[in-house]
Amino acid sequence: MRAWQPAAPAVGDDRRLRVGVVDYGAGNLVSIEQALLEVGAEPVLVRDARGLELVQTLIVPGVGAAAPAMRRLTRAGLVDPLLNWIAGGRPYLGICLGLQLLFDRSEEDAADTFGVLTGRAVRLDGAPTLPHIGWNQVVRRRDHALLDGLGAEPDLYFVHSYVGLPEGVGADRLTLAETEHGVRFPSVIERGNVLGVQFHPERSGGDGLRLLANFVRWSGALTAGAGAQYAPVGAGGTSGGD
Repeated sequence: MRAWQPAAPAVGDDRRLRVGVVDYGAGNLVSIEQALLEVGAEPVLVRDARGLELVQTLIVPGVGAAAPAMRRLTRAGLVDPLLNWIAGGRPYLGICLGLQLLFDRSEEDAADTFGVLTGRAVRLDGAPTLPHIGWNQVVRRRDHALLDGLGAEPDLYFVHSYVGLPEGVGADRLTLAETEHGVRFPSVIERGNVLGVQFHPERSGGDGLRLLANFVRWSGALTAGAGAQYAPVGAGGTSGGD
């Protein structure tokens, strides 16, 4: 695979796509900002609902537990605006905890989460070590623009003890890629305008940068209307059935 090369600006000649990075005290924001700059995007920290008006696409990062994360998002007045963003068909990428928050609840601390996707965040029981820390293979189950150029089984960097587990009708179709750490778990999910990764692309070297560049390009196409094939998650905070 050829070495990583910085991307050209994502939209237009001199315009960079404005990527909102939600700042709720639960993410490695400096690394994410630097990675987005490297791939030709303009990172913008979003700390309240007004910040969403300034950006075209959104990344929700995160480390730690769901309950304190939901409390911080609630205090910032961001929960309903984030749900409205998703229901409106706008591009979203959840990283680690930002993926887990998409589901109905977390078993880590019995927290109710976004309820955008049917399922739970569950402890990675059966793993040889927890937390799961380090490089591991992400095995592709189906193709998507997010994974372009990454190969079938790239090594990416993980730090987590819980995973998002889709449930119900259409659950299998949410998984783009899987990873094994004692047991197999979804490491990349997709539902329309919503994407999530359990690993940390900002800490995953060249392949992580490729993935972020792909997200920026995909987001630009979606916001420009070229991504109409990506049907938005239904309004009302639930993915429903397929």
